[in-house]
Amino acid sequence: MTPPPDTARHPRAYVAPLVSTLLTLPMAAVAFFFVGLAPMACDACGGEVSDRFDASYGVAFPVFGFGLVVALVVLLSAWALPWQRRNAAARVWAAVIAPAAVVFDFIVFHGLVDWP
Repeated sequence: MTPPPDTARHPRAYVAPLVSTLLTLPMAAVAFFFVGLAPMACDACGGEVSDRFDASYGVAFPVFGFGLVVALVVLLSAWALPWQRRNAAARVWAAVIAPAAVVFDFIVFHGLVDWP
């Protein structure tokens, strides 16, 4: 007796999460590297400009960190979904959203920082 078609194990269920992992983790590492270097943009600043930059960076960095956690949770959910055919669409969507979340997080970070 064969299981119903939507509950059968999907033979290539690992492909979307694997590709997403290979994109998301390096993108997150590169984004974190550049976010970590961002304070150097205001090394030569002084006075009020430096204070505004430091205050905005103090808000933007934790927001960026939370965004990376969200991207990681979405990536893990792509792996954690049961490998059945009925979950294929949700798995692919989670796999697509994870790297997009890293890009969106980086854009939000740059929008929050008051650059000199």
